Amino acid sequence: MRLSEVLSKPPTLEFKQVEGFLKEKKLAAGKQQKIQVGRIALNYFCKNCADVRTFCSAEEIYCIGVNEHLVSIDCVLTCHCGASVQIWFLVDCEGEISGRAPEVRILKRAEKLSPDALLNTEQYGEFSELLEKAQRAHRERLGAGAVVYLRKIFEKITQQTATAARISCSYDNGKRKPFRNLLEEVDRQCSIIPREFSANGYRLFGELSEIIHGEYNEELALQKYDSLYRLIVGILDNVKINKELMTAIGSLGWDNDGGEQ
Repeated sequence: MRLSEVLSKPPTLEFKQVEGFLKEKKLAAGKQQKIQVGRIALNYFCKNCADVRTFCSAEEIYCIGVNEHLVSIDCVLTCHCGASVQIWFLVDCEGEISGRAPEVRILKRAEKLSPDALLNTEQYGEFSELLEKAQRAHRERLGAGAVVYLRKIFEKITQQTATAARISCSYDNGKRKPFRNLLEEVDRQCSIIPREFSANGYRLFGELSEIIHGEYNEELALQKYDSLYRLIVGILDNVKINKELMTAIGSLGWDNDGGEQ
């Protein structure tokens, strides 16, 4: 496996063995070196192409030494139309990173999008920003912080769907409905929870809430994050493919606060 294959995937805690890329020579702190590790390829939404496209790096990229276990990598990824994304990686190695077959992982990844490039979750309207904030917090190893954004999405999409479907978020006496009751009513009428876990819709909210309120440690929050993220995106997809709901929500505007107060 070449280093580009690791850099082209989401950061994980697992070390992956790659071909040596420093020619078994130590790279002193602050020193820069060109390396050939294959093309890094990541997906972004290209405004010029009006679709999700694969943005790729050049064959040669720059590597800066940090210490014997860490290097910093900076490069530019481009779409075939010329749209670009600046991206930075902090790469960690279990042993010496200058070895013949180092085992590496991505400690951090950060990107700066050009005006022509958007995150490939842009299809979710206002929720795209919340999804990206969740992803960034996760990449920074802030498990509970990442989950806060996922719960916010769950709350907002439920409230917006309720409003679009003319389901009141409050009782006749003006008292706000508990989220469990509102979710059950919305799902019963609009089926926003994917069928595969429709019986556990509120349990998902409970998992998110327990992490936020400190019942789980930070490491467990990070371990659960990927699964929680996929379930939240599943809910957004479920709403998105319901054309009647999307028309109603669209008429309200993706930027509203969602729900009744």
